[in-house]
Amino acid sequence: METLLLILASSGAFQQIPAPPPAADSVPAVAASATALNRPAAVPLGPVEEPRLWPLRPDLYGSPGQPQRPRAVEYSELYHVRLTVHKVASIATVPLFAAQYVYGRRLYNDPTESDRQVHGALASGVAGLFAVNTVTGLWNLWDSRKTHEGALRRYLHSGLMLLAEAGFVATGATAPDDDEGFTGSSNNRGLHRTLAIASMGTALVSFAMMILWKD
Repeated sequence: METLLLILASSGAFQQIPAPPPAADSVPAVAASATALNRPAAVPLGPVEEPRLWPLRPDLYGSPGQPQRPRAVEYSELYHVRLTVHKVASIATVPLFAAQYVYGRRLYNDPTESDRQVHGALASGVAGLFAVNTVTGLWNLWDSRKTHEGALRRYLHSGLMLLAEAGFVATGATAPDDDEGFTGSSNNRGLHRTLAIASMGTALVSFAMMILWKD
């Protein structure tokens, strides 16, 4: 028995088989073999780096919950032309309001035919400027519907101007007839004056809001 054990021990049957050498799985070796076969390199994934610099450099890492930047909205050349016309017409309306108020008071207290004609011409001028501002304003409001900056100011301004325009329509509807003149019913004259002053005041508030309210 001892002789048999000595023979097995000397033959190396009980020796441990050495482990094979580690394969060359480095990134350069994998990339080189993939390049030789014209295939994309299957680079082993490494540990994910924690974005420790995110509070200081969010432009390097980004964030899934970070809101997207607003897209730039380009306006056409006609948009700026309409905007210029809208501003000029708005400024021109202010002195017409002042003159209309002065001649309206004169007609209310001591009506004359000449004052009546001037008052009618001023009313036609106000109506024409409001028509221009309605077209240019609503057109540009539609073109700027995708611009979120200043949206509340634009929509509020448009609503007030449309309200003032409706008031001016009611003012014209309650104006005394040619035969009646301004010597007719005091109730009709008072309603006409009240609607005119309220409409002019609403339009002036909306105009001042666009000048003073900056986004």
